[in-house]
Amino acid sequence: MVRGLKIELAGLRLRNPLMNASGVFSLTALSLKRLAEAGLGAVVTKSVGLEARTGHPNPTVVEVEYGLLNSMGLPNPGVDMALREMRKAVTSVDVPVIASVYGFSPQEFREVAKRLNRLPISALELNVSCPHVREVGVEIGQNEEAIAEVVSKVKGATRKPIFVKLTPNVTDIARMAEAAERAGASGITAINTVKAMAIDVEMGTPILGGRFGGLSGPAIKPVAVRCVYEIYDAVRIPIIGCGGITRWQDAAELLMAGASALQVGTAIMHNDLPVFRELLTGLKSFLERRGLKTVREFIGSAHRR
Repeated sequence: MVRGLKIELAGLRLRNPLMNASGVFSLTALSLKRLAEAGLGAVVTKSVGLEARTGHPNPTVVEVEYGLLNSMGLPNPGVDMALREMRKAVTSVDVPVIASVYGFSPQEFREVAKRLNRLPISALELNVSCPHVREVGVEIGQNEEAIAEVVSKVKGATRKPIFVKLTPNVTDIARMAEAAERAGASGITAINTVKAMAIDVEMGTPILGGRFGGLSGPAIKPVAVRCVYEIYDAVRIPIIGCGGITRWQDAAELLMAGASALQVGTAIMHNDLPVFRELLTGLKSFLERRGLKTVREFIGSAHRR
């Protein structure tokens, strides 16, 4: 195990700051177990809602230059069915399990969180930022009052740490983070995917079944770095940085911008699970070259120059 990378995040003790991004290799207990065995500090489930959803019609994923576009539409079996897989996951992995939650209203977020209390999961991540599902994603994440109401409702249903996953598709993401913090959020995850689309020029129609999708991968890393940097100056709660991490240098950049932990998504699809060991090895070597004892010593260091 790579040493020197332990971190505490809103009361969660992680052996290192790496996690998977929700929805990537996180549907079943077996896949979550494989992620933990790959060396992650925590694992994040696929987003689950109150009722089952089939999601958008195919095609739901298209590769574009420097990234991926996805328009999955939040397919999931509903929280009651998902509880079965999550129960297996929390008993089969040796790292914290963070459950990703979505809802069409603050009351739905609360009810899903309440049902998840049946399991010894470590924390909740509130997905208020999906860019390709109407009324459940950015419509909430672009509204300070809506974010605050969701957080308040969920806090009334659980004592677990609550991380709010924000959208970059706003004018001022720091204000959204402040609203989440005021409502009692334990931390911020930044960022979700960037709303985008692709058109087949021969057919003259959108490629994705849902028309619009979320752009992820290397193309959005500079956006993620900027968002994390702005949020770090605005709130006191910790930030989980997410967006375009492919190399250890990307991870270090987000940590220096102010992230205390990191989520990796598209890079898993391109480089498979060994990408985590590569990232951890690179970060450890970076610490050693800098003469630093812990990763916390350079979190937010770009703000001190």
